[in-house]
Amino acid sequence: SIKSKRPLSPHLQVYKLPLTALMSISHRITGAGLIVGTFLVTAFFLAAAMGEAEYNMVLDFAETLYGRIILMLWSAGLYFHMCNGVRHMIWDTGALLSKSASMKANFVVIGAAALMTVGTWVMACGCWKGL
Repeated sequence: SIKSKRPLSPHLQVYKLPLTALMSISHRITGAGLIVGTFLVTAFFLAAAMGEAEYNMVLDFAETLYGRIILMLWSAGLYFHMCNGVRHMIWDTGALLSKSASMKANFVVIGAAALMTVGTWVMACGCWKGL
């Protein structure tokens, strides 16, 4: 076989993806994660409908470290997916499509999702009562 001296195409191990591409991939991942999280929320409602013992079982799990981590990741994914979806709707109007505006929008999405996640968990933990 004859070896070609052409360069190989870059792949993900050597090519640095731009932030907009990483945000797009993250949007898809959070969408899939939200499906799993929605099953968990549905399980919570079903347990509440089934009775006090089932509700307390789910609540006991939700109050463990693993339960809180799952809920925190789910809420972060929810807020990121929502904010990124709003950005996509704005893009559909033709706005914010320049490279600089797109980069600014990336940081707005990340910042807004982070603020909403922290705000939710500060309120959920009752930490805001002392403020």
